[in-house]
Amino acid sequence: MVEQTLSVSKQEHTTRLSAASAWSGVLAHKWFVLAILVLLALGAWQGVRILFGPAVVVDQVARGRLIETVVASGHVETPYRVEIGSQITGTVADVLVHEGQKVTKGQPLISLEARELKASVIQAQGAVAQAEARIRQLEELTLPSAKEALTQAQATLLNAQQTYNRTAQLEHNGYATKAALDDAQKTLDVARAVKRAAEFQVYTASPGGSDYVMAQTQLNQARANLDTAESRLGYATIVAPRDGVLITRNVERGTVAQAGKALLVLAPSGDLQLVLQIDERNLGKLALGQNALASADAYPDRHFAARVSYINPGIDISRATVQVKLTVVKPSDELRQDMTVSVDIEVAAKDDAKVLPVRSVHDVLSGQPWVLTMEGGRAVKRPVKLGLRGNSNIEIVEGLEAGDVAIPQSSGVVTGQRVRPVLP
Repeated sequence: MVEQTLSVSKQEHTTRLSAASAWSGVLAHKWFVLAILVLLALGAWQGVRILFGPAVVVDQVARGRLIETVVASGHVETPYRVEIGSQITGTVADVLVHEGQKVTKGQPLISLEARELKASVIQAQGAVAQAEARIRQLEELTLPSAKEALTQAQATLLNAQQTYNRTAQLEHNGYATKAALDDAQKTLDVARAVKRAAEFQVYTASPGGSDYVMAQTQLNQARANLDTAESRLGYATIVAPRDGVLITRNVERGTVAQAGKALLVLAPSGDLQLVLQIDERNLGKLALGQNALASADAYPDRHFAARVSYINPGIDISRATVQVKLTVVKPSDELRQDMTVSVDIEVAAKDDAKVLPVRSVHDVLSGQPWVLTMEGGRAVKRPVKLGLRGNSNIEIVEGLEAGDVAIPQSSGVVTGQRVRPVLP
């Protein structure tokens, strides 16, 4: 009975092994078939690749507007900067502004110690008052007194003349001596001299006379000294010559300001310029009045319109560049002094141009540019003539027509190779 049970177990085990072996055979056959299919697919793909060439994304010539630009980087600056300094030597009492602050014309910026200057003004005012008093003295006292003295001298002269005439008549008739006539003559001469002296006093005290002119000159000189003293006192407060932004401050409280030394630098409000250094190869494309579009590194999403306003007639031989300045059409507070900017200057434009991406043109800078185009399923080298050159596109004047394709340089395709063009 035991032997019979063992026999049955062996038969079941054998049956299971046979079933497992059969299933493994089926699985192996399926994997074999799958491998064959994969190999056939690869062979077919490779055959197509060999027969028709690899698929390559190509560029197509299209018609459209093309703008040629000259691209350069530079910085922002005002057309000129104002260096603000002291006109006198003095100690800085206070600095009323800080660097980067906006100021208006006439706004106080720096104050200097002014005690001596104030004393000079008071002294000059006293000299003016003294000179004015001298003028009043001549007009109110000296001249009236001189006129009174002249009137008296005229009366004395008249009396002396009459006395002399009577004495002369008496002496002629024999009733007066020669001595009496001589005395009358002397009296007349003295009266005449006194009258002339009185007339001179009146003249010198009158406007135009020497005393009056001297007094007037002293008054004018005193007033000039007062103006000088007041001006020097005004120099003690340094003010903004015009509206603008202070971009440099080289002064602190207690500094001894020297005449002519720059203490502050002011960038006046108004026009802003973009100063560029452009490769001299592009000089022939530039012209005054050309439009441009600028962007600052700090605000890459903002663009500012500008216009070419200056082209340096000389070339920087060390850098082979030419300096170009552009005026910003609408200055913005975002454009600050010495800020770095990138500028695209529009030097030419064409509306109905045959346009092709630059990446598909070989030897652009040489005198013989060419492209790889398609003929009969193969890459063919074809020379082209170029026109306007944009940032990423270029005009094809001759060699290709609208709708023709060109193979990018980065594709690795060589002349004569079979390729399958694919439009992007």
